[in-house]
Amino acid sequence: MNIKMIGTGSAFAKKYDNNNALIEENGFRLLVDCGITLPKALHQQSYSFSDLDAVLISHIHGDHVGGLEEYAFQMMFKYNRKPVLYIAESLIEPLWENTLRGGLTQEPLDKLEHFFEVRPLQPNIEIELHPGLTVKLLQTKHIVNKPSYSFVFNRSFFYSADMRFDLPLLQQLVEEGVTTIYHDCQLEAPGVVHASLEELLSLPEQIQSKTWLMHYGDAIEQYEGKTGAMRIVEQHKSYTIA
Repeated sequence: MNIKMIGTGSAFAKKYDNNNALIEENGFRLLVDCGITLPKALHQQSYSFSDLDAVLISHIHGDHVGGLEEYAFQMMFKYNRKPVLYIAESLIEPLWENTLRGGLTQEPLDKLEHFFEVRPLQPNIEIELHPGLTVKLLQTKHIVNKPSYSFVFNRSFFYSADMRFDLPLLQQLVEEGVTTIYHDCQLEAPGVVHASLEELLSLPEQIQSKTWLMHYGDAIEQYEGKTGAMRIVEQHKSYTIA
């Protein structure tokens, strides 16, 4: 599969846009998260919302869901179709009630299902999104009492959402066959709701060599050559995940 990072920045980054990605496999385009900066960043990369086949949401923070209102309205009024929304079942109600309801509601349209073709997902169950592309949701640690999910694609590619440092999980994933890890990275310690670079540098080199850093701050250039065996995911660049 191919992955193109529409943005690689943290929630507060101004240079790199929100950390949102576009995964392509056999002509199928999956948007991974849809943050506040996504609509403009997508346009700058010469994509429109109609080019997307589905969106997959990790958790309810603005840099991951803040662009969904425009996505829904554009698809409804400009393209006359519902976008497919893959989302953990536990996130459906909070996404609507706490995030989208105020902006999207206009009688008689008052449900998430009026704007999206909602496809609920359960954690730890692998499903096929399209021939050649599978995903399994893993609930990962981020904010207490606020569910957040990371993703394993095709059993070999781990894509973290926002998550705290979790060495046992990363070790388990590698033991189970994961060969590529895209991990969010807070450049400055201490890591509170994200893994910090300092923590990630403590990973065994075997895991570091499989790890790419994303969701970083605007100072990332200052850390080039200081990330151990880990590499930095570049905004707007396409990568092939074997």
